[in-house]
Amino acid sequence: MDAASIEGPSFRHQPRAVALTGLLSLAVAMGVGRFAFTPLLPMMLSDGVITLAGGSWLATVNYIGYLLGALACMALPWLAPGWYARWHPARLARAGLVATVLLTVAMALPLPGSWPLLRFAAGVASAFVLLNVASWCMVRLTVLGRPALGALIFCGPGVGIALTGFMTSAMVAAHWRAAAGWAAFGALAVLLCALVWPVLQGRAAPAGSHAPAAGAARPAASGAARALHAIAYGLAGLGYIITATFLPVIARGALPVGSPWPDLFWPIFGVAVAAGAALSSRASAAWDRRWLLVGGYAMQALGIAVGLWWPTPEGFALGSVLLGLPFTAITFFGLQEARRLWPASADSFASLVTAAYGLGQIAGPPMAAALVAAGGEAAGFARALAMAAAALALGAGMYALSAWRWPVRT
Repeated sequence: MDAASIEGPSFRHQPRAVALTGLLSLAVAMGVGRFAFTPLLPMMLSDGVITLAGGSWLATVNYIGYLLGALACMALPWLAPGWYARWHPARLARAGLVATVLLTVAMALPLPGSWPLLRFAAGVASAFVLLNVASWCMVRLTVLGRPALGALIFCGPGVGIALTGFMTSAMVAAHWRAAAGWAAFGALAVLLCALVWPVLQGRAAPAGSHAPAAGAARPAASGAARALHAIAYGLAGLGYIITATFLPVIARGALPVGSPWPDLFWPIFGVAVAAGAALSSRASAAWDRRWLLVGGYAMQALGIAVGLWWPTPEGFALGSVLLGLPFTAITFFGLQEARRLWPASADSFASLVTAAYGLGQIAGPPMAAALVAAGGEAAGFARALAMAAAALALGAGMYALSAWRWPVRT
């Protein structure tokens, strides 16, 4: 089935336009709505508008919102099927993008009492955009005969992280305040949303059609295999989140005062995220996703270890690359594995494992803040990062066990 059979031969119905729309949508939802807080946290600390403990709390409520947003996406088709049929994934994603813009701009207001609520709502919106954009784009690309382009969607978070990271470096050099940074990121989100708006509309497939889903011909896997996947995927959330929340703060504490490097590690991470997502599109459909996840987890654990063992500009740069390369590739392969394990309830199970990932994220920032409070910044962050690396190693072991216990039969 080609693009013309959906709505007509125009640019917005071409596979590359769909993939680019997914990419830019995730750049807004994840790069701005979720992770813009990371490069702005040192600026907020410098402005004296927040403490490290307060920053940890803002990160945590954002991840709680992400968790609840994922659970809502899982429950909606079951609890409100009629409403969900009208508010299909494209409409839900557009609503989430509008919310992300408004919530980002609102963070520029001098109303610190509202910031926890704003960051919580931004987490909900980011989950709605991620899950609904991924679902809409993957189905649409399958209908258009180009499902492999789906991996490019997951370059979006890296693109957004890199854009906000480089913008923050320029803001720091120009001595901007954090409030101006939030406003600038809101303007960036508006620009990106304007680019995706003409494409992100309508249903992913024609009414009455059924796009083929990977693994749809296979029966659902055992409950034990699905549970192991959910737990292992959740460990990835804990494994990366401490670095993803505190990387600029950790680097500033380890490097000499006045070093320009701490503001560059975050955009380096973002570039690596985008590159890794692009490389993941080359993975053969015949490869067992669990072994790819084992490799991704091991690479992220190594990236954390490099920063601990080699706290220099070179070490932090290499660690940022190793942490970033498999970041959204893990998401892409994890969602593919969820669809393989339970094809009849693919979207709901994808939301469930995303919620498990959210639980891991929630645990990270308060754990790091508690360790810093107990042992000081350097020792506390070192312990937190070591625990994150151990969580990734455990997750890799669980996927290896799953691949050995339940091998994929061709």
